[in-house]
Amino acid sequence: MHIESIPMRWGSGDNYAYLLIDDKSKNAWLIDSAVPEEVTSYINSKKPQFELKAIVNTHHHYDHSDGNPFFHKKYPDLPIIAGKDSPLVTYTPSHEEVIDLGDNLSITALHTPCHTQDSICYYVKDGETGEKAVFTGDTLFISGCGRFFEGTGAEMNVALNKILAKLPKDTKVYPGHEYTKSNVKFSSKILQNEAIDKLKSFCEENEYTTGKSTIGDELQYNPFMRLSDPQVQEKTGFADPDKVMDKLRQMKNNS
Repeated sequence: MHIESIPMRWGSGDNYAYLLIDDKSKNAWLIDSAVPEEVTSYINSKKPQFELKAIVNTHHHYDHSDGNPFFHKKYPDLPIIAGKDSPLVTYTPSHEEVIDLGDNLSITALHTPCHTQDSICYYVKDGETGEKAVFTGDTLFISGCGRFFEGTGAEMNVALNKILAKLPKDTKVYPGHEYTKSNVKFSSKILQNEAIDKLKSFCEENEYTTGKSTIGDELQYNPFMRLSDPQVQEKTGFADPDKVMDKLRQMKNNS
């Protein structure tokens, strides 16, 4: 498995697009390629070897799906894989549907409605190397999560703690935005532990953090995935996990 993390809208939205490539066949998916000129410029400069097989969105928001018309015009025969609300979508996988990419990659679509009702995370496993990754869009960020624009705390609790938390702990996390510095500033006020101290130090020295965290790491330093932690419950004033989730999001929104 090879992943190119492509920065877009840096300094404004701090988005990531991703080029996911099967090492053997070179078949590839282009994920959340919202700004075509930045994506194509990056690819032209890096010149990775690949054969594009699909345009993919994690959800319909413009800063993830605005590239669909451009890439559909450039590659009219390629499917656009996304939730039902993305522009020009041609295929919406069902929850836990597995799609093969090339010779070694199997990709599981995970429906995680909350940030938007059409949010889908894509869990990838390399059958040859054993590597694992998950593209989480605006559902899971490093030490944070997306706003509940179209959903509830209960839905985000399911998405993070019933679905994503069950993935193998060595699964690398590739979110839709580089929000880690602001997230850890908030998280460190909620949690005090060695893991979050290490993340804070890493953020101070590194501009890009995508792919540097795992699901196992998130379970240590993401307060939205530690709803039963006494520190989190004390800070929110609730024990019920859905209420803890709602209060955490409210606190983060106001931070």
